[in-house]
Amino acid sequence: MKMFLGEYNPNITSGNRIALPKKHREQLAGDTVVLAKGFEKCILVYDLNDWSDRVERQVDNLVSEGVKRSNLERYLYTSAAEASVDSQGRVVIPSELREYSGINGKTAVIGVGDHVEVWDDESWKKHLKKISEKIPE
Repeated sequence: MKMFLGEYNPNITSGNRIALPKKHREQLAGDTVVLAKGFEKCILVYDLNDWSDRVERQVDNLVSEGVKRSNLERYLYTSAAEASVDSQGRVVIPSELREYSGINGKTAVIGVGDHVEVWDDESWKKHLKKISEKIPE
C-alpha cells in the first residue's frame, strides 16, 4: 500500500517542470502519473495505476454529501492529464493546472496518504494556517 508523506518545497522550473521528491517517486508503480484539479486551489497527483479507484472513492464520498455525481466526474476527469516522470524525477505541469493552482515559483509538494498535492507555497501556508486554527488544542 502506498503512503505518501511529508512536505517538500521544490521550485517550478522552465518548461513548467517540477521535481517530485525522491520519497514520493519511490512509491510510484511506474513512470506515469495523473495530474488533476484539486477541490482547493491545488493539483492532485496520483499514480496512474491508482487513479480510477481513488477518484471513484472521492466521488462516492462527495455524492453522499449531496453533490451530483456527473458534476464531480466532469470536474475531475476533464481537468486530468497523464504526465511522464522523467529520469530526473520531473513532471511537466500543464499550463491550465498551473494557472488554476496559482503556482509560479516556489511550491509545496505534500504527501496526503494515497496521493500527492502540489500547491503554490504561499497558498499552502495560508491553507495550513486555516486548518490549524480549527484543530482543538
